[in-house]
Amino acid sequence: MGKRVAIVGSGQTYHKSARLDVNGIELIHEAVTRALEDTQLTLKDIDAVVIGNMDHFEGINYVDAWSVDGAGAYLKPIFKVTTGGTTGSTVAMAGYYTAASGLFDTVLAIGWEKNSESDTTGAIITAFDPIWDRPAFAGAVAGLAVEASVYMHQYGVTEKDAARVSVRDRRHATKNPHAHLRGEITIEDVLKSPMLSYPVKLLDMCPRTDGACAVIFAAEGRAEKITDKPAWVWATANRHNYVYIGDWEPTAGLKTLESASREVYQKVGIREPLKEVDVMELYLPYSFAGLSWIESLGLCGKGEAPRLLWDGVTDMGGELPINLSGGVISCNPIGATALIRVAEAAMQIQGKAGQHQVPDVKVALATGFGGCFWSDIMIMGKEKK
Repeated sequence: MGKRVAIVGSGQTYHKSARLDVNGIELIHEAVTRALEDTQLTLKDIDAVVIGNMDHFEGINYVDAWSVDGAGAYLKPIFKVTTGGTTGSTVAMAGYYTAASGLFDTVLAIGWEKNSESDTTGAIITAFDPIWDRPAFAGAVAGLAVEASVYMHQYGVTEKDAARVSVRDRRHATKNPHAHLRGEITIEDVLKSPMLSYPVKLLDMCPRTDGACAVIFAAEGRAEKITDKPAWVWATANRHNYVYIGDWEPTAGLKTLESASREVYQKVGIREPLKEVDVMELYLPYSFAGLSWIESLGLCGKGEAPRLLWDGVTDMGGELPINLSGGVISCNPIGATALIRVAEAAMQIQGKAGQHQVPDVKVALATGFGGCFWSDIMIMGKEKK
């Protein structure tokens, strides 16, 4: 029979632009070791492993097979999940459902990336239909820039409004020792940074990062024995659709996130997310997403997000702090990025977030973004649902 499931612990590497001191297996091993230390478990206590990264974008396959020594999956059930930028959140959902199935009590979920040894953007811009998609789909930066331009045109949002998102996340990152980019920046720094694809500038955009994250899911009955502060998974939702770029009408906001959030809120009975969720860890690959996508999550009306940012609602100490870890703008090991969102949300519930901890977190939400503008959501709580 199906069981309720909690996150009982997690581990991350200290993320950098290039981890030349380790190979992929050793990078994975670091995160797995820290997750085991966090839960005081050993590999003998792990029943199954789920792993994922962007290996098919890099021309390297079968990570589930060749990384066994790092993942600790020797003679254990293991499978790989890869869904582009959403890989980390899809790995998290796969870990959750594997434990909820009743077949395994303790499941280790792993996401990782060595961006210093790959060319993900090069893969993205050549992965699409050469007739219909490729002329318009010039990689993640250009695709996001289209959405930003539409958003600015429809609602009068400015580049300065978007810069406020980068400033917030980089400020939060200064309190997170695992973040890649940890120095504070100003609005002027963002506005003066090099233009990538109008209106997106260098400091509006996420970095390329080497890093790994591991999260341990445990079924009810086992979870309570591992920790007295489990982060219970309340619900998940995902939207992985696909249309030709030529059939896609550019609009402000993220339609998949709107749809997934409606589903997940209904599952757990949330009607006013701004008031009922304590913290959010959102996969925001660039600053404009920190505006239009929180509207897609139902935190405010269309075009109203800048007001929340400037009023400090989403800052540490605000009504609904977002990306206390520093978010994707501060750290982006793609295959692990969305799993880090899940880990950081769970850490807030467990009271393990250190200097970026918010007091008395009862409900946390994490998202993943990637693929063809896909969205994943996981909601966790201090109490069982």
